[in-house]
Amino acid sequence: MDEKRISGSLVGAALGDALGADTEFLSIEAILRKFPPSGPIEPPYPALITDDTQMALAVGDALIAAPRPYTPENLGEQLRRTFIDWYNDPENNRAPGNTCLQACEELIEGKKWTEASQISSKGCGANMRVMPVGLLKTDAATRAKIAQFQAAYTHGHPTGLAAADLTAFVIADLAQGGDVMNLPQRVRAYANSQREIYHADWLGALWERSIVMTTPQQYIAHGWDECLTVLDKLDIALIKMDRHTDPCLATGAGWVAEQAFATALLCFLMFPDDPVAVIHRAVVTSGDSDSIACIAGSFAGAYQGIDSWPAAWVERIEHRDRLLNMSAKIHRLMDNPKDHA
Repeated sequence: MDEKRISGSLVGAALGDALGADTEFLSIEAILRKFPPSGPIEPPYPALITDDTQMALAVGDALIAAPRPYTPENLGEQLRRTFIDWYNDPENNRAPGNTCLQACEELIEGKKWTEASQISSKGCGANMRVMPVGLLKTDAATRAKIAQFQAAYTHGHPTGLAAADLTAFVIADLAQGGDVMNLPQRVRAYANSQREIYHADWLGALWERSIVMTTPQQYIAHGWDECLTVLDKLDIALIKMDRHTDPCLATGAGWVAEQAFATALLCFLMFPDDPVAVIHRAVVTSGDSDSIACIAGSFAGAYQGIDSWPAAWVERIEHRDRLLNMSAKIHRLMDNPKDHA
C-alpha cells in the first residue's frame, strides 16, 4: 500500500463529501434544478467538508496519537479525546449527526464508552469516518476490531459495527490493488466469514445492552445479516447496471450504515476507472448524498491514488494540508514494524 493510495482515499473522501454537501436532503429533481443540467460539476472554492470528513480526521488523529500496538485502552483514550475535540470545535456546524452528538455529550459527562454508545443507532456516522482504519497496514482481524471499536464509540447497533468493518475491508482491499471485477464476491465472502465473530476483547460487554439478543454471536450476526441483505440488492443492481437512475432506488438512501456502504460501493463499481464520475454519480442521489459520495470517493481514491483527482480540486479542498500530512503519517506508521497494530 503506497502513500499515493492512502492520500487518494482520504482526499477522495473529502472531495466527495464537499461536492455532496450541497445536494444532501434534496430530491434528484431539486438537485438538477439547483445545478443544471446534470448536477454539480466540481467542488466550490473553497471546498468545505462536512462532519463526515471532520470525524474521519478525528479517527485518523486518534490512530496516529495512540501508542502501538493498539489496545482498547490506549486507542479508546485517544478516540474519546478526538471525538470530544470535534464536538467542541466551533467548525462543528456542518449538520452533524444526532447520534454522534449524543454519544459525545455522554462521553463529556464522564460515562464509559460502552454506556455512551447509542445502542439503537445504525446511522452511517459509523462508517463515514472509518477510512483511516482501512488504510492501516495490519492484519485483517486487527483491522476489523479497530473498525468496529471506533464505530461502537457512538453507534452501538450491530449493523453499524458490521458496515464500518465492511467499509474498512473494501478500502484496504482496493488500496492493496484488489481486482475490481471480483470485489463483490470478496465482500460477500468476508461478511459470511465474520457473521458470528464478536470481538469481545475490544467490544467488551456492549452486546449485553441489547434488549433482544441473548448471546454476543446472535447480536453481531444480526448486523452482518442486514449487511448481507443489502448485498443481495447490490448484486441485482450490478446485473442491471443502470448508471442513469438514482442508485438509492437500488440499494437504499444511505441514512443507515449498510445502505450507505452498499450505495457507495454501487457508485464506485459503476465507474471504477473514473473517480470523478464516481463522485458525480454519488452526489446526484436522493439520499444522504455527502456521506454516500464521501465513502464512494474513498473507494475510488484507494483504487486509483491521489493523482487520479484533478489537481485544481485537491488544491481547493478544506484541510488539504492536514489530509496530506495525515496520509504521510499513516504511511510512516507502516514503515516501522513495532508500529504495526
